[in-house]
Amino acid sequence: MNTPFDIAVIGAGIVGLATALKLGERKRLSIVVIETENEVAQHQTGHNSGVIHSGLYYKPGSHRARNCALGRGMMYRFCEDHGIPHERCGKIVVATRDDELPALAELERRGRDNGLTKIVRLDAVGLREHEPHVAGIAGLFVPETGIVDYKSVAQKYAELIRLAGHEVRLGQRFLGLGGPAAGADLVLETTGGPVACRHLINCGGLQSDRVARLCGHDPGLQIVPFRGEYYQLLPAKQGLVKNLIYPVPDSRFPFLGVHFTRTVHGQIEAGPNAVLALAREGYSWGKISPRDLWQLARYRGFWSMAGKFWRTGLGEMHRSLSKAAFHIALSRLIPELKIGDIRPFGAGVRAQALERDGQLVDDFRFVQTDRMIHVLNAPSPAATASLAIGESIAALAEVQFRF
Repeated sequence: MNTPFDIAVIGAGIVGLATALKLGERKRLSIVVIETENEVAQHQTGHNSGVIHSGLYYKPGSHRARNCALGRGMMYRFCEDHGIPHERCGKIVVATRDDELPALAELERRGRDNGLTKIVRLDAVGLREHEPHVAGIAGLFVPETGIVDYKSVAQKYAELIRLAGHEVRLGQRFLGLGGPAAGADLVLETTGGPVACRHLINCGGLQSDRVARLCGHDPGLQIVPFRGEYYQLLPAKQGLVKNLIYPVPDSRFPFLGVHFTRTVHGQIEAGPNAVLALAREGYSWGKISPRDLWQLARYRGFWSMAGKFWRTGLGEMHRSLSKAAFHIALSRLIPELKIGDIRPFGAGVRAQALERDGQLVDDFRFVQTDRMIHVLNAPSPAATASLAIGESIAALAEVQFRF
């Protein structure tokens, strides 16, 4: 077996790659990233809406709020430094009913508490100045929001990691921990052979809870996959949307509701919804994993959540199966949009951590164990905040691993 690496990072999504990148910047270490897929950023990173989030939604003082505020600026600078196409275009959040106004005011308060001092409160006329085809009675303009292709960002992270002399090994699935090796604290068994290392960082995303268990740690939660499906506006109708248009979200859930997003490639996407997926990588109704469903059915936290929110879940399923229902949600924001103006445009799967009592984990969660750090919940804005998250994990590692 070769000389052990100082650190092995499991997962070549944007958080795992950012962590490896920032670890390499802090110390002279040997680092390897291990990824199941044959390319980086094949799951959550490569299937999101490409928004550089402002930090509007997150509880002030939370990990999500702090890392988003810091990571947003880091992301803009990284894209500028490396010539990655991006745009700071701003977005509007639209209230369409009187009963949404208190939640809109709370969003504005949170945003300002999170350092978004340039938020502008809009009336109906102001909304149409930003988005001429939108319907609403009030809203917010958030200029700090932007757009980027996060797959391109992740590919650049991987390139820089390799240029620094580290390794990104693709097509190698982590199987578990083997016996100790000379000079190494850990031996990772993978489909590409054993990998010796002194420390491990689990950034397994949709598989992060399973990776933790394979490492001998009970994560105390379970990953539940929620599929987010997208439609795309036909080219002739792209003029209905200038930039980004969001509804006022339901504060009970960590999802933002179906919205309109202009991409850096010039497309207009509409979505996503949030429907329970039937597999960890269940990007369509046809992808079903008996193993994943059995594990979900045995988890009491799932049944606790389902008991509280079954009506919402059925509504999301209906909207997934019915283009007409999806269109109704979109037309509340843009009444001119016709059902024939949109076409299906793929999906992503969000790794949502769920507590045993049925509570959705609402913040980033990093758990430290002996010689390991496990990233067990890193939902949006993890892509926006990836460099800040990488810095945070690198700082934890420096203390815990005693570099």
